[in-house]
Amino acid sequence: MDKLKQKKLFLFDMDGTLYLGNRLYDFTNELLDTIKSSGGRYMFMTNNSSRSVSDYIKKLACLGVKAVREDFITSSQATAYYLNKHYKGKTLYVCGTESLKEELRANGYEITESLDKVEVVVMGFDTELTFKKLEDVSKLLLSRCDIPYIATNPDYVCPTEFGSVPDCGSVCDMLYNVSGRRPLVIGKPEPLMPILAMEHTGYTREETVVIGDRIYTDIKSGLNAGVSTILVMSGETTYEILEKSDDKPDYVMESGKELLDILK
Repeated sequence: MDKLKQKKLFLFDMDGTLYLGNRLYDFTNELLDTIKSSGGRYMFMTNNSSRSVSDYIKKLACLGVKAVREDFITSSQATAYYLNKHYKGKTLYVCGTESLKEELRANGYEITESLDKVEVVVMGFDTELTFKKLEDVSKLLLSRCDIPYIATNPDYVCPTEFGSVPDCGSVCDMLYNVSGRRPLVIGKPEPLMPILAMEHTGYTREETVVIGDRIYTDIKSGLNAGVSTILVMSGETTYEILEKSDDKPDYVMESGKELLDILK
């Protein structure tokens, strides 16, 4: 545990780790303040592409957490980075929220519902999902087998105060049943988001730790990026899931309160 005191960059998953739904965990602000006062840096690293960074800043403010744009690395941002590297200037069909579309437009992308103009399909966690969107994506994947098909994240569910709701991965499974195609996934468990965070801040792998409540996204992303990982049991993962998983975190804690106690 003493090694955690040497960490400088703390990459936090959000929902299930720092809050649940619209309820902030009691320890969250003190944990963030302790990291900052000790000379460290934290960033919020979320797969949830239903909100833009501006939306997240507002949500955290409502929960009592102050944040600025530089505090975030989201799957929406990582998707924009990937698109800029591989499909710059292409016209997108986005099965996602208006916030995701806003994020991609801000990066210079045209978004269309005219299927004959679409050059890339992007799937997100769409809390504004309609059957028409599912039908449109089905048409694109079936009629154009070579069209690039990208998903912001693979999460099957998004945690809520009452349990969970279907996330991007569940919708992608529906479309797999239709088309036989799987998307290229950008967010966690891929290593791109931790790598971008380290590049942005200048910290090394040895100085970085990923903290999250899911093994198959948060912990796997940290493992793939070669950094330390902390699994918190305050969200989706149960001890039965942990025991059966081939991917093991470096540390297991009941919640971020244990990390706070170590860092204080």
